[in-house]
Amino acid sequence: MMSTIRAIVVDPAVQGLLKVDEVEAPHPASSEALVRVYAISLNLGEVRTTIRANAGWRPGWDLSGVVEQSAADGSGPPVGARVFGMVHSGSWAELVAVPTNFLLEIPENVTFAQAATLPVAGLTALFALERGGVLLHRKVLVTGASGGVGHFACQLAKQAGAIVTALVRREERAACLQEIGVHKVVVGEDVVAAQSFGPYDVIVDTLGGKSLNIVSTFLVKGGSCINVGAATEPEMTLQARLESVPDGVIVLDGIPSEGVSKDLGRLAQMVAEGLLHPQIDLEAPWTEIAEVTKSLLNRRIAGKAVLSVF
Repeated sequence: MMSTIRAIVVDPAVQGLLKVDEVEAPHPASSEALVRVYAISLNLGEVRTTIRANAGWRPGWDLSGVVEQSAADGSGPPVGARVFGMVHSGSWAELVAVPTNFLLEIPENVTFAQAATLPVAGLTALFALERGGVLLHRKVLVTGASGGVGHFACQLAKQAGAIVTALVRREERAACLQEIGVHKVVVGEDVVAAQSFGPYDVIVDTLGGKSLNIVSTFLVKGGSCINVGAATEPEMTLQARLESVPDGVIVLDGIPSEGVSKDLGRLAQMVAEGLLHPQIDLEAPWTEIAEVTKSLLNRRIAGKAVLSVF
């Protein structure tokens, strides 16, 4: 086993704050598999965290790759299996120790890049909609619908039989949502533009801040508004979101600690069957991390950015 590996770390001295550097190789716990990483996908939350992080911090949640060493306790996929999953931090590396309850095999006809998009964005969309209850023939609004979470939420809501309205800021973002068959795409910087197509039974809000306060008034009596982020409020912490939400709004505050393998399996199977289509707007080598994170922060990427690790 190598004593060091390459990983992306925070370095305030370099442009873009991130660089590929040598770090200590991971030492897996008995319930963790060592995964040789092939692809990573970026999420706005982790990228924003790098701006405030100390030197040496290692970002990264999502990953896909191949099991190099299976878990010592016998759980999880075997050596050589194509897998995808997530960790709390540090997935942007050549080799990562992943808890087996956050790891799953990739179906044959799903690519490493597709699989890497699913953990954080896909699970967030899935769990948000589940909080909304039965969706069959109910009106659902998704704000920030061209982002990673939003794009998945639109597809999953439509699969569940909902009447889906997607809200995007710019006209050029509408086409990708029309392609997946949402019922209405509303374009506008102001969320009020979506009001006339309500009232809504369920709202999945990725914007937070003032937008959340406004869209929460678009609900039917007894409806559910689930906030999953604060895209319009970059400095808003989870605690601030919890303290500032209107009555009746649910804040989705993370991924279950007991594991998500079964839910990852549901998402991956939908991709394999052509029912869920990850929107990968940009693919690049991981050495371009600084440029890609800048594009994500400036909201120039629709859907997901995926980087190849080599």
